Amino acid sequence: MKARIKIQSDPFDLVRELEDMPKAAGALASFTGHVRGEDGVDALVLEHYPGMAEREIARHVEDAACRWPLLGVTVIHRVGELKAGERIVLVAVAAAHRSDAFAACEFLMDHLKHTATFWKQERRGTEMRWVDARASDDKAAKRWT
Repeated sequence: MKARIKIQSDPFDLVRELEDMPKAAGALASFTGHVRGEDGVDALVLEHYPGMAEREIARHVEDAACRWPLLGVTVIHRVGELKAGERIVLVAVAAAHRSDAFAACEFLMDHLKHTATFWKQERRGTEMRWVDARASDDKAAKRWT
């Protein structure tokens, strides 16, 4: 299985990333997350623990590959200041069948939101506040155990 994990500040080219997935796959499922511009949020500032974040994501990619017969996985997570509407994350999964691709994509996104070492601050004008973990993210990740 081909796996790519990237943490970067630069924007990613969604079309290019999806085109780089294995061509032999019968199914490609993906999730792209964006900065929501609701409630006056101008930007998110994302920080991570270098090295640890990549290892945590890799651990969940390996777990997904043990659960489903995957052909490829790409996980890209951006850090730094991201303005409303910008892409934050891409999780793409290639498999022979759509049910495996959908399940693995959802599994990876649930664990990325729950356990990966990223911290977010919301910026509204000149005010900044840390974003707390959500109980719904914890619940989503626990359903896979």
